[in-house]
Amino acid sequence: MAKKSVYASIEIADRDVRLVVVEMFNNRSNVLRVERADHSGISKGKITDEKSVVTAIEQVITQAQTALGYHIERVLLALTARGLKTVGTDVHVEIDDGTHTVRRYHLQQGLKTAMSAAQFDDLILVNVNRITYSIDGKQTGEEPLGFDTPAFDMHVDLLFADKETVFSYVKAVEKAGLKVMDIAIDQYAAAMETGSLIQSTDTPVIQIDLEADHTSLALLNKQKIVFCAVTDEGYRSFIAELREKYGLSEGASWRLLENLFDANEEESDDSVIYIEQQEDRRVEITKKELAGSVLPRIRSWIAEINAACSGILEKKNARYRISGEGSSIPVLKKMENAFNAPAEIYTVTSIGARNGAFVVPLGMPYAWETINRIKNSDTTSVNNNELEESIETITRYAKDQEGGFTKKLKRVMLTSKD
Repeated sequence: MAKKSVYASIEIADRDVRLVVVEMFNNRSNVLRVERADHSGISKGKITDEKSVVTAIEQVITQAQTALGYHIERVLLALTARGLKTVGTDVHVEIDDGTHTVRRYHLQQGLKTAMSAAQFDDLILVNVNRITYSIDGKQTGEEPLGFDTPAFDMHVDLLFADKETVFSYVKAVEKAGLKVMDIAIDQYAAAMETGSLIQSTDTPVIQIDLEADHTSLALLNKQKIVFCAVTDEGYRSFIAELREKYGLSEGASWRLLENLFDANEEESDDSVIYIEQQEDRRVEITKKELAGSVLPRIRSWIAEINAACSGILEKKNARYRISGEGSSIPVLKKMENAFNAPAEIYTVTSIGARNGAFVVPLGMPYAWETINRIKNSDTTSVNNNELEESIETITRYAKDQEGGFTKKLKRVMLTSKD
C-alpha cells in the first residue's frame, strides 16, 4: 500500500524565501502550509547577504512548524537555472547475477555510473533531467523493472549548475538548522508542476518564469530541458516608471499592477484609481496614467522574449507557458496574443497555494518522487514521531468532539427526554 509522505520545499527567490509543505500520496499533493519571508540577500542569482537569506529561511520554517505542530528537519531545495549546462551520458548495464531480470539495484548502479561519468571544475551535478532505456533495441522512458534480458542501456541526461552558487544556497539552508534532502533546478521543478515536461513529448514548450528581478526561459522538448537562459529583467521593471514618476513604494506599485486589467491605453479613462498623500505633494493616478506607465514596459518585455525565441520558433512549432510570481499580473492574460507563438498563463490550482509564486516549490516533491522511483528512499522532511503524534492528537480530538454537530444534537435529545 502506498503511504503518505510529507515534504517541505524551499525556493530562495529574488526578494523572498518561499516554503511549501505538502503531503504526497499516489503522486498527488495536498498542501499543508505555505509561508513567505522577505530578504535582501540575492543579486543576479548570487547570495550577497547570507544573514538576510538565513533569517528569512528561519522565519518561514518557524512559522510553518508552529502551525503544523511538528518539526521540519529536511527540505527539498530549488536552485537557480543561471549557468545551467545539460550533459548526456550513455551507460551499458550487464545483469551478471544469472537471473537476467532487471531489478532496482541494476537501475541504481547504472544511474550511479552515469552521475560520476561527467566531471567539471566549476560545475556540479544538480539533478537528473531525463532517463531513457534501451532493451533489445526498443526504447522506453519507463523503468524496465522485471524485464528478462542479459543487459540493457541507459541514456541519462543530467543538469549541472555553477558549483559556487549551489554550495552557497545549500550553506544558507544548513545555517538555518536544516538538512538538504535533495536539490533540483527551479525550471525543472516548475515544469513538473505545470505539466510542461510531459506535454513537451509532442510539442516543444518554452517555459517562462517571470520573477521580480529576472526572467528565466527554458526550452522543453521530448520530456527534458534542452537549455535555459536568464535575463536580468523581471516584473519590477514594469513598475519602474510608477516609482520614479510618482514616488510610490514598491508595495503600492505592485498593488496597482495587480489591478490593471485593460491591455490598451485607449480603453482606459481618466477616472482616478489611486490617491496618496506624500510629504510634499498629493499624488493622484488615473486609469490612463497607470496604463501609460506600465503597458509599454510589458510590451517591451514581450518583444524581448519574442526576439530571444525567434530562432527556436523558426525551426519548431513551440508554445509559451508563463509561470512565476509575475504570472499573477492580470493584464498579462489579455496580452497573450502579443507573443510570436501560442502563449498561456499557467494558473496554480492547488488549494492553499493559488499563487504563481509557489509553482517551483510545488513542483519540487514531484521532481523528488520521479528520481526516487530508482533511489527508493523513504526519507521525508519531518520528524515522523512528531508527525504521528500530531495526527493521533487531531484524530483523538475529532473523536472526542464527535463531529461537533452530532454532540450538540445528542445533548438536545437527552435534554428533551428529561
